[in-house]
Amino acid sequence: MMRALFLLSTALIAGGANARMLDPAKPEDALAINKRITCGVADGQPAVYYFSGQVWSRVQGEPDRHLFNTEAMNIRQCVSATDAKRGSGYRMVSREVLFYTDPQTNAVLREWKNPWTAETVPTMHVNNDPVNGRPSFPVTADGKPYALKLKQFGPWSQTSGLAPLFYTNPLAGDYQDFIGGNYHAMEMLTSSMLTSDLLDTSNPTVYPAIAWTRVSVWLPWMKMRGRQGQLVFQSSGAKIKSYADLPAVVRDEIALNYPIYTAAPPGDDPRPNDTTWTVFKRWADKRAAEKN
Repeated sequence: MMRALFLLSTALIAGGANARMLDPAKPEDALAINKRITCGVADGQPAVYYFSGQVWSRVQGEPDRHLFNTEAMNIRQCVSATDAKRGSGYRMVSREVLFYTDPQTNAVLREWKNPWTAETVPTMHVNNDPVNGRPSFPVTADGKPYALKLKQFGPWSQTSGLAPLFYTNPLAGDYQDFIGGNYHAMEMLTSSMLTSDLLDTSNPTVYPAIAWTRVSVWLPWMKMRGRQGQLVFQSSGAKIKSYADLPAVVRDEIALNYPIYTAAPPGDDPRPNDTTWTVFKRWADKRAAEKN
């Protein structure tokens, strides 16, 4: 017992002696910093992000409406990756859910009465599996050094990203470039954390707070039938210590209807990514088949 404690304390001292402060200006360190934010240092260790918020409508000529609350999580892992020209890096694999809840009770919605059409429709929650990233390396695909957009404010550091999305909608036909119908959205994500936690390699990971915003067209299950308007999602949250730290409303719904979301996909997951639109198409096709 005493020998085991001695060996453990020796290892901890050695680890502390090897710790250093990462330099965001160096491509290899910038990549390591991003991995600490995204997952953690060790391969195969699950990381869980939790975020909650609201969804509002924005229709020209009428006041904005608070349509839903949201409860969401993403579970992920990072695995090492190597490239002969680009060096040693990592890949992130994940899956995520977002549940639409009642604005007054925060209960998970099974159906929703559309205030514009007065039609009651079944609610399809976000359940995207997988949501995987491309491998990242110290050298980018176009041969440039990897760089991290890191801003520092006193003791705090922030990363932020903006993704303008405009792509072919899998629910529409082959003539979207001529008559419209493309999926159009914008997503904005900011992560904030103490610089000392982020850069000190004696910490195996960092636990940032996050803010996520999305502006998008109507969700397909709302059956808006081409009406003018859009949705604004606003959420905040954080990377949390473990799956068990998720609120009960999320864990209970996952246990009831989405049991695979307790773990990340395998590190070598080859599947194409899901979106709300690809998942809705399968969901709608299945419901139609069940009626026939």
